[in-house]
Amino acid sequence: MADQLPPLQTLRAFEAAARRLSMTLAAEEMHLTHGAVSRQIKTLEDHLGVQLFRRMTRRIELTDAGATFFGVVTRLLSELARETESLRQRNDEARLVINSGVSFASKWLTSRLHRLMARYPDFDIHLEVTDAPVDFAVGQVDVALRYGAGNYPFAAAERIMNETVFPVCAPDYRKRIGGLLSPADLANCRLIHEVGMTTTWERWFTWMELPYPKTRGPGYSHGSMSIEAAIRGEGVALGRSVLVAEDLAAGRLVAPFQRAGLQVEWGYDLVYRAGNQDGQKVRAFRSWLVDEVREFMSAGSLA
Repeated sequence: MADQLPPLQTLRAFEAAARRLSMTLAAEEMHLTHGAVSRQIKTLEDHLGVQLFRRMTRRIELTDAGATFFGVVTRLLSELARETESLRQRNDEARLVINSGVSFASKWLTSRLHRLMARYPDFDIHLEVTDAPVDFAVGQVDVALRYGAGNYPFAAAERIMNETVFPVCAPDYRKRIGGLLSPADLANCRLIHEVGMTTTWERWFTWMELPYPKTRGPGYSHGSMSIEAAIRGEGVALGRSVLVAEDLAAGRLVAPFQRAGLQVEWGYDLVYRAGNQDGQKVRAFRSWLVDEVREFMSAGSLA
């Protein structure tokens, strides 16, 4: 049966040309050249063994066979388009697209997603990882997790976690520099910087009423990268409590002065399309996220 059917592209070219009665306009609509549309229609005519158009100097007309075939093709393509859209909508209902910032995804979210999948087995979970702003007016993102001040144009947001920052380093690094007995000892350390972080080492030292040593040290564009650098023993990072919790629990990092945690203005927000707070996917994800955050905080993970 498949061998008896003409190529779909030739049907689309025929439908456009017959509807517009112009191969030029059909070509513009399909983003093809006039010659490409003409060749596809000639291929269709050869396949059918009939002439579909009368080609005149400045216009084309449908033949009787072409007019009859046009009605059939229009009906079938319309039905195909409707069924395609129906299938796409059903697929969209089953897909939960989560967009997360890089550091939060790698240090907190991904290790917990298996519980989201177990809780909602009918959802196909898709995770997009990027720090770029999310435009809910385009694309397929259902919910986003962002680190920021809580202001997201044209979107609604709920704060899910605040955090503090405090010095962290690898256990071996602390031994090499003599134990870090007091915050003042950090003046003798290599400091690891998170580039773009609003709460900087200078601000932390000022809050501790200590002179800022301005020692040289590497800078990383993401908090997860600065944490990994600290784990490798490159120096002392200003750890964000949410991101370093699992590494502290596993012993990959130590926090000599964890009680000297500076509360930061930024935090982690659940972000979604404005007016969609009661949408099925938002409600399901929020419910799971609230439980995860509650367990995380009750375990004493936050400073």
